[in-house]
Amino acid sequence: MGTKERRRASEDVRTPEGTRTPEGTRTPGAVASAGYGPEAYDEDDQGDEYVERRELWIEEPATRRRLPDPVRSAAVRAVLIVSLTLIQAMTAFFCTMAESWLAFPMVLSSVASTIGATWSVCDVWVTRQVWNQRNGVVSMPSSSARQLRRERRRARRDARAAARSAATRSKEDIRSRGGAGGGARGQLSHP
Repeated sequence: MGTKERRRASEDVRTPEGTRTPEGTRTPGAVASAGYGPEAYDEDDQGDEYVERRELWIEEPATRRRLPDPVRSAAVRAVLIVSLTLIQAMTAFFCTMAESWLAFPMVLSSVASTIGATWSVCDVWVTRQVWNQRNGVVSMPSSSARQLRRERRRARRDARAAARSAATRSKEDIRSRGGAGGGARGQLSHP
């Protein structure tokens, strides 16, 4: 949210008279009278007038689309594995500094975990590429998504052509039989 939107949102807040100048700056007693302090309610009003506060959470539109489900689950899995690997490596380092007997097994398991973490990060990349190939609009000649779309278009075109030829055949049958009444009198007025 930019400065202009914040300023507009803060001007939209309804506060008691005298708390905001026309330029949008607050007067000295504005915090208490805007409903943020113990003096938020007048004792004379005895709670009859409620000061509407600015919303704490302002919904903003997403700038990027949401990741596909398989890619998102691979990314979550990778983040968990990498974070556990970092914790394990830190534990191995501290055990080494403390000259604990646990240092050697922790270092070995950290090396194995690093390999697993690398694999999981590569899995996110591979999953994303596979999803884009199958479902995405990838502008590459080798894209199987493009080939699938081409096959679907061809199938629709063939279905339309079959429907057209069936309709043409039925019209020809009507013409050859001479129309509904039979004979030359029942011919269609147009081809």
